[in-house]
Amino acid sequence: MSTAAGAVLSPIHADMVQSPGYFYDRGDLHTSESILIYLTLAGSVIPIHILESDSIASVKLRIQTCKGFVVKRQKLVFGGRELARNDCLARDYGVTDGNVLHLVLKLSDLLSINVRTICGKEFEFQIDRYRNVGYLKKRYLKEGQGFNDFEDQELFDTDAVIHLLVKKSAKVRAKPVEKDFELSVVASNLKDRKHGIDELMRQPDGGQFVARKEPNRDFWFAPIIVNPEIKFPPIIWDLVNFTFHGLENGHQPIRSSEGTGGAYFMKDYSGQKYVSVFKPIDEEPLAVNNPRGLPLSSNGEGLKKGTRVGEGALRENGRRSLTGEVMGFSGVPPTTMVQCLHGGFYHPEGYEYEQKNIKIGSLQMFMENDGNCEDVGPQSFPVEEVHKISVLDIRLANADRHAGNILLCNNKQKDGKISLIPIDHGYCLPENFEDCTFDWLYWPQAHQPFSHDTVNYIRSLDAGEDIALLKFHGWELSAKCERTLHVSTMLLKKGAERGLSPYAIGGIMCRERLNEESAIEKMMNEAHEVMLPGMNEAVFLETISQIMDLHLNKITK
Repeated sequence: MSTAAGAVLSPIHADMVQSPGYFYDRGDLHTSESILIYLTLAGSVIPIHILESDSIASVKLRIQTCKGFVVKRQKLVFGGRELARNDCLARDYGVTDGNVLHLVLKLSDLLSINVRTICGKEFEFQIDRYRNVGYLKKRYLKEGQGFNDFEDQELFDTDAVIHLLVKKSAKVRAKPVEKDFELSVVASNLKDRKHGIDELMRQPDGGQFVARKEPNRDFWFAPIIVNPEIKFPPIIWDLVNFTFHGLENGHQPIRSSEGTGGAYFMKDYSGQKYVSVFKPIDEEPLAVNNPRGLPLSSNGEGLKKGTRVGEGALRENGRRSLTGEVMGFSGVPPTTMVQCLHGGFYHPEGYEYEQKNIKIGSLQMFMENDGNCEDVGPQSFPVEEVHKISVLDIRLANADRHAGNILLCNNKQKDGKISLIPIDHGYCLPENFEDCTFDWLYWPQAHQPFSHDTVNYIRSLDAGEDIALLKFHGWELSAKCERTLHVSTMLLKKGAERGLSPYAIGGIMCRERLNEESAIEKMMNEAHEVMLPGMNEAVFLETISQIMDLHLNKITK
């Protein structure tokens, strides 16, 4: 996260540097523009030649060509900032010869299981790598087309390969769905591991918990209530209670393989189902206990301009406060703040069961889904689903909206309609608009105008009431963040009243080029220029309102 002359990273030793492969032999890299950069990954350093005129997308493609890491699973971080704009040039981000970039990779959580019987039958299905042995057996029974009963199956492992014995007639081999890494399933003494629901707490039809095990006292978990006047809805209490019961039954937090910070999947009492996602403050990107190897922020700024390290959980929970009713207009999952002490979290200096190791963070309901919007094209997304997310992102000046943090749900058992669920709002309400990015800006639905109902919802928004609500829930915004909320809400309301599409409004807020200010940034600068010393915030907001009207009137003409 620093230049070669910086002191943030440890020194690069010769035994840490891997071979750069055939990058040195590429003809287009033997030019005067060629530069050498270093990628840090899992403690090793990889030298790579690129061009200053390469786009970030091209740099990622070179990494894929050299090391095999799939482009869409890469995140690059340089100088405490994520290189999120793929169409921008490396030199626009200030990347020059000798710089060190951090490479963060996302792993697939799915395994492709291939089964071949001695009768010649073959089939394949996919499972989550965190499922237990009981689940594996049930899937084999269901998918096997004639396999024997659950209890007749036996699993054992040899050389990191899982085998299934059904009267000695089948062999199972596990491999990853994605080819990013050569992963295999290691399952020592599988037949002795019986962590299925039969031996855990059950919830019968009457809804009463029975057959509880002795509670595991090696953890601490509780919601954070900053204001006794806050009345949590039942769904929040269910979220907290289900997570607590999962920990009480000894189910370990499962750290996500994706993202640049620490995020943990929390299971329910049975261990068969995820109920929540916990994101500790101290494991955020550039925070003190970040598990991805990213260094500590030198100035307190987060990966996105205008955000602060350690405020991600507050922003996640603050966003929930603003959405009002359960799920809210934009369908954001229920979220709350909690504190948790557990040995399953990341503790880089060793774990000690002490009060100081209690982690504070956001707890968000886990949503069943069919993947995210990175996995499919946007053509099938309903217009209203895209618009509800665009309203949220414009209103909160989201600095990190990409297709990977929008979940896709087919709702086959209900109405058959596709719904989109926005997650990961740790970079909303920044202090400025510099890093606002919306992937949906390039989707066809963004060019259609808002519906009558959506416009009515936008009319009901009030930034002043939002700020008071956030304060009531324990987050007192800085003056700069308050200004961002006022201006972004103002832009959304004025644009919607004029019939502008999400694309038109979002285009005002987002930069077309990395080093060129967006239209909203130019308006802010113009308002600053006409302000006289001693004028208060109300005068500034009135000034920018007039400037915004002039700009929008030109567009609508």
